[in-house]
Amino acid sequence: MKNLFLIVLVTTGFLGFTQNSDDKEKSELYKNYREDQFYISVTYNLLSQKPSGVNQSGFSTGFHFGFIRDMPINQKRTVALGVGLGLSTNSYNQNMAITEVNNQIVFNTINESEINVSKNKFTTYLLEVPFEFRWRKSSPTTYNFLRIYPGFKLGYLFYNSTKLKSNDGNIKLSNIDSFNRLQYGFTLSAGYGTWNVHAYYGLNAIFGDSAKLDGSALDMSSFKIGLMFYIL
Repeated sequence: MKNLFLIVLVTTGFLGFTQNSDDKEKSELYKNYREDQFYISVTYNLLSQKPSGVNQSGFSTGFHFGFIRDMPINQKRTVALGVGLGLSTNSYNQNMAITEVNNQIVFNTINESEINVSKNKFTTYLLEVPFEFRWRKSSPTTYNFLRIYPGFKLGYLFYNSTKLKSNDGNIKLSNIDSFNRLQYGFTLSAGYGTWNVHAYYGLNAIFGDSAKLDGSALDMSSFKIGLMFYIL
């Protein structure tokens, strides 16, 4: 009888210790876990506020990747702030010729009935700082969950290029001063699990004040829509 009592006492103590250990481990897990700190995005790039006669053609793409530090602000860590650093490359296929005449950058609409154009695009390369307010239905052991991340993105354009190929010849320019160095806008990422929709709405013009088409300022801004993939 004494042996039985001793066995029950030891078993109860062991189970209690195990439960306390599990609770402690779970508490530590909740205390330290973060979500969605690396991102990769692919977007379709549109030009908004285009001047009359300017049109897009083909598929204009954007590729974006980087790191966002996840900083939870509630106990369950389902609400967080995010700030990060990333790189972005964006191409825009359109019918606007960007050329250099007498050391001046000139913008003209291409008359495609007179010129056969096989490729015409400009490309921007940016160092970006994304800010996000993050709401999600996550837990330390849940890998598929609903997320809604509105935010703001600030970009510094460190390089640009233009490429025009036609039957009149090829024109390539790089790092011209006609682009705005700072570009910024609102962002939104939302989805479930692996698949998330991502959108960017530019708040300022892609080109600077010196860029003019037919004497008017080029106030085109960027709107991007695509997919966002978060890792870790």
